[in-house]
Amino acid sequence: MPPETVEVRRSSRRRRTVSAYRDGEKTIVLLPAGLSRTDEEQWVRRMLDRLAAKEQRRRPSDDDLLERASELSVRYLGGRATPSSVRWVDNQQHRWGSCTPDHGTIRISTRLRGMPSWVVDYVIMHELVHLLVPSHGPRFWALVEHYPKAERARGFLEGFSMAAHGDAEEC
Repeated sequence: MPPETVEVRRSSRRRRTVSAYRDGEKTIVLLPAGLSRTDEEQWVRRMLDRLAAKEQRRRPSDDDLLERASELSVRYLGGRATPSSVRWVDNQQHRWGSCTPDHGTIRISTRLRGMPSWVVDYVIMHELVHLLVPSHGPRFWALVEHYPKAERARGFLEGFSMAAHGDAEEC
Protein backbone atom coordinates (compact mmCIF):
# COMPACT_ATOMS: atom_id res chain seq x y z
CA MET A 1 0.00 0.00 0.00
CA PRO A 2 1.54 3.36 -1.00
CA PRO A 3 2.17 5.95 1.71
CA GLU A 4 -0.66 8.33 2.37
CA THR A 5 -0.40 11.76 0.72
CA VAL A 6 -0.88 14.53 3.27
CA GLU A 7 -1.04 18.21 2.44
CA VAL A 8 -0.63 20.62 5.35
CA ARG A 9 -2.18 24.04 4.90
CA ARG A 10 -1.34 26.78 7.39
CA SER A 11 -3.53 29.83 7.84
CA SER A 12 -2.79 33.07 9.69
CA ARG A 13 -6.55 33.48 10.25
CA ARG A 14 -6.73 30.11 12.02
CA ARG A 15 -5.80 30.64 15.69
CA ARG A 16 -6.45 27.45 17.67
CA THR A 17 -8.41 24.94 15.63
CA VAL A 18 -7.04 22.05 13.64
CA SER A 19 -9.14 20.13 11.13
CA ALA A 20 -8.66 17.55 8.40
CA TYR A 21 -10.57 16.06 5.51
CA ARG A 22 -10.07 13.72 2.57
CA ASP A 23 -9.88 15.13 -0.94
CA GLY A 24 -9.75 12.13 -3.24
CA GLU A 25 -6.57 10.20 -2.44
CA LYS A 26 -5.10 13.11 -0.47
CA THR A 27 -5.65 14.21 3.13
CA ILE A 28 -5.72 17.95 3.81
CA VAL A 29 -4.79 19.07 7.35
CA LEU A 30 -5.58 22.70 8.24
CA LEU A 31 -3.39 24.23 10.96
CA PRO A 32 -2.77 27.63 12.56
CA ALA A 33 0.22 29.37 10.93
CA GLY A 34 2.06 29.79 14.26
CA LEU A 35 2.11 26.09 15.20
CA SER A 36 5.61 24.61 15.71
CA ARG A 37 6.90 21.79 13.47
CA THR A 38 6.82 19.38 16.44
CA ASP A 39 3.20 20.27 17.17
CA GLU A 40 2.43 19.99 13.46
CA GLU A 41 3.72 16.41 13.35
CA GLN A 42 1.68 15.47 16.42
CA TRP A 43 -1.48 17.09 15.05
CA VAL A 44 -1.10 15.49 11.63
CA ARG A 45 -0.76 12.03 13.25
CA ARG A 46 -3.71 12.70 15.54
CA MET A 47 -5.92 13.92 12.69
CA LEU A 48 -5.00 10.95 10.45
CA ASP A 49 -5.92 8.60 13.32
CA ARG A 50 -9.24 10.40 13.83
CA LEU A 51 -10.12 10.23 10.14
CA ALA A 52 -9.24 6.52 10.00
CA ALA A 53 -11.42 5.80 13.06
CA LYS A 54 -14.32 7.77 11.59
CA GLU A 55 -14.01 5.94 8.27
CA GLN A 56 -13.94 2.57 10.06
CA ARG A 57 -17.17 3.44 11.86
CA ARG A 58 -18.76 4.49 8.55
CA ARG A 59 -17.48 1.44 6.63
CA PRO A 60 -17.85 -1.58 8.91
CA SER A 61 -16.53 -5.00 7.89
CA ASP A 62 -18.72 -8.10 7.48
CA ASP A 63 -17.74 -9.15 11.01
CA ASP A 64 -18.74 -5.71 12.29
CA LEU A 65 -22.11 -6.07 10.53
CA LEU A 66 -22.74 -9.46 12.17
CA GLU A 67 -21.81 -8.06 15.58
CA ARG A 68 -24.08 -5.06 15.04
CA ALA A 69 -26.93 -7.34 13.95
CA SER A 70 -26.54 -9.37 17.15
CA GLU A 71 -26.63 -6.19 19.25
CA LEU A 72 -29.75 -4.92 17.45
CA SER A 73 -31.48 -8.29 17.84
CA VAL A 74 -30.81 -8.36 21.58
CA ARG A 75 -31.81 -4.73 22.11
CA TYR A 76 -34.98 -4.58 19.99
CA LEU A 77 -36.05 -8.18 19.33
CA GLY A 78 -35.18 -9.91 22.58
CA GLY A 79 -32.37 -11.79 20.83
CA ARG A 80 -34.86 -13.84 18.80
CA ALA A 81 -33.35 -13.05 15.38
CA THR A 82 -30.00 -14.83 15.04
CA PRO A 83 -28.44 -14.49 11.59
CA SER A 84 -25.80 -17.00 10.53
CA SER A 85 -24.08 -14.29 8.49
CA VAL A 86 -24.38 -10.62 7.59
CA ARG A 87 -22.25 -9.39 4.73
CA TRP A 88 -21.81 -6.62 2.19
CA VAL A 89 -22.72 -7.43 -1.42
CA ASP A 90 -22.17 -5.54 -4.67
CA ASN A 91 -25.01 -7.07 -6.67
CA GLN A 92 -27.98 -5.23 -5.13
CA GLN A 93 -28.74 -2.19 -7.24
CA HIS A 94 -32.47 -1.92 -6.40
CA ARG A 95 -32.56 -3.11 -2.79
CA TRP A 96 -30.80 -1.91 0.34
CA GLY A 97 -30.69 -5.38 1.81
CA SER A 98 -32.03 -8.90 1.50
CA CYS A 99 -32.47 -11.94 3.66
CA THR A 100 -32.81 -15.70 3.24
CA PRO A 101 -34.70 -16.83 6.37
CA ASP A 102 -34.13 -20.54 5.66
CA HIS A 103 -30.36 -20.06 5.87
CA GLY A 104 -30.31 -17.10 8.26
CA THR A 105 -28.23 -15.02 5.87
CA ILE A 106 -28.49 -11.27 5.49
CA ARG A 107 -26.94 -9.29 2.66
CA ILE A 108 -26.47 -5.52 2.80
CA SER A 109 -25.90 -3.46 -0.35
CA THR A 110 -22.49 -1.80 -0.55
CA ARG A 111 -24.39 1.33 -1.66
CA LEU A 112 -25.03 1.85 2.08
CA ARG A 113 -21.31 2.13 2.88
CA GLY A 114 -20.57 5.58 4.17
CA MET A 115 -24.19 6.31 5.10
CA PRO A 116 -24.96 7.19 8.72
CA SER A 117 -24.75 4.21 11.07
CA TRP A 118 -28.39 4.62 12.16
CA VAL A 119 -29.45 4.14 8.52
CA VAL A 120 -27.34 0.97 8.15
CA ASP A 121 -28.76 -0.21 11.50
CA TYR A 122 -32.29 0.29 10.18
CA VAL A 123 -31.61 -1.87 7.10
CA ILE A 124 -30.02 -4.54 9.30
CA MET A 125 -33.04 -4.37 11.63
CA HIS A 126 -35.44 -4.67 8.67
CA GLU A 127 -33.64 -7.81 7.51
CA LEU A 128 -33.42 -9.23 11.06
CA VAL A 129 -37.20 -8.98 11.33
CA HIS A 130 -37.45 -11.00 8.10
CA LEU A 131 -35.77 -13.86 9.96
CA LEU A 132 -38.85 -13.85 12.21
CA VAL A 133 -41.58 -12.72 9.79
CA PRO A 134 -40.90 -13.33 6.07
CA SER A 135 -43.64 -11.04 4.70
CA HIS A 136 -44.26 -7.28 5.03
CA GLY A 137 -47.51 -7.60 7.00
CA PRO A 138 -48.63 -5.70 10.10
CA ARG A 139 -46.68 -7.99 12.47
CA PHE A 140 -43.51 -7.38 10.46
CA TRP A 141 -43.84 -3.57 10.58
CA ALA A 142 -44.72 -3.63 14.28
CA LEU A 143 -41.40 -5.38 14.99
CA VAL A 144 -39.43 -3.03 12.70
CA GLU A 145 -40.90 -0.07 14.60
CA HIS A 146 -39.11 -1.26 17.75
CA TYR A 147 -36.06 0.42 16.20
CA PRO A 148 -36.48 4.05 17.36
CA LYS A 149 -35.09 5.64 14.18
CA ALA A 150 -37.04 3.45 11.75
CA GLU A 151 -39.24 6.21 10.32
CA ARG A 152 -36.34 8.66 10.10
CA ALA A 153 -34.14 6.09 8.33
CA ARG A 154 -36.91 5.19 5.85
CA GLY A 155 -37.26 8.89 5.05
CA PHE A 156 -33.49 9.22 4.61
CA LEU A 157 -33.37 6.26 2.20
CA GLU A 158 -36.41 7.45 0.27
CA GLY A 159 -34.89 10.91 -0.10
CA PHE A 160 -31.56 9.45 -1.16
CA SER A 161 -33.26 7.23 -3.76
CA MET A 162 -35.37 10.08 -5.10
CA ALA A 163 -32.32 12.32 -5.47
CA ALA A 164 -30.25 9.59 -7.12
CA HIS A 165 -32.84 7.79 -9.29
CA GLY A 166 -36.13 9.64 -9.16
CA ASP A 167 -37.91 6.79 -7.33
CA ALA A 168 -37.91 5.10 -3.93
CA GLU A 169 -36.16 1.76 -3.40
CA GLU A 170 -36.97 -1.01 -0.98
CA CYS A 171 -35.04 -3.05 1.59
